[in-house]
Amino acid sequence: MITITNISKSYGKVQALKNVGFEVSRGELFGLIGPDGAGKTSLMRILATLILPDSGSASIAGRDVVKDYRYIRNNIGYMPGRFSLYQDLSMEENLQFFATIFGTTIKENYELIKPIYSQIEPFKKRKAGALSGGMKQKLALSCALIHRPEALILDEPTTGVDAVSRTEFWEMLKELKRYDITIIVSTPYMDEAGLCDRVALIQSGNILQVDTPQNIVNSYKGKLYAIKAQDIYQLNNLLRQHTNIESCFTFGEFLHIVFKNDSSEQQAIVLDYLENQGMKNIVVQPINPNIEDCFIQLLQ
Repeated sequence: MITITNISKSYGKVQALKNVGFEVSRGELFGLIGPDGAGKTSLMRILATLILPDSGSASIAGRDVVKDYRYIRNNIGYMPGRFSLYQDLSMEENLQFFATIFGTTIKENYELIKPIYSQIEPFKKRKAGALSGGMKQKLALSCALIHRPEALILDEPTTGVDAVSRTEFWEMLKELKRYDITIIVSTPYMDEAGLCDRVALIQSGNILQVDTPQNIVNSYKGKLYAIKAQDIYQLNNLLRQHTNIESCFTFGEFLHIVFKNDSSEQQAIVLDYLENQGMKNIVVQPINPNIEDCFIQLLQ
């Protein structure tokens, strides 16, 4: 459904995308996962025909994003990272406006948006600018869907909204899969990767890996441990200096570590070293890696 081939994009001396390429199947919920500045928005804007790539090509439903931009604009739904609806219009007026410019009506496609729009419909006379973050999110998604697009391009749709609204939003995306709509969504939140059918991990304009979340986790090299102590800051410094520690990163109250030589003897040597350095209340346990652990390992 979506094919991206060797896309590159620069802004002056800053190269936002470097020969990016992957494919998204029809009806798939695909995640583009990476931190701020990774190149996610540039790629999403190229797919939405808002900016041109410097090189490479991309197509949606077999139509080139440069040559066939008119067709693509009529057959995709796009949510930018920033709320872009008319804030002085009511929710109902915004939805009616988008339905009109796409040559349809709210009534014609209400079945598609009903699970989403029905949650905010009691407030349909309220101006869009007066909505909460979660309600703005639902209204923007309804406007992007009102013409029943073939593909949805969602650029960081859950940034800046509360945890409950984030959960609700992903539930709505899963429901849309019933209508065979292809969805590509970018997000900086690693925990959202597990909600996608497949993901592409991106950093500094480079695609690090494309696979299902489970396959990415299964490909993690080495055994991962969580460790904590009374002084987490000093523990971090000591572990990073030790010759038998492959990697050490902070995850909440724990540090996630990988031993270079993962044997019970070497683990005991490291623990003795920490105790001799004055570390108290040391707790260490094996854990399963998550997407963020895999992302960090790929960066290394």
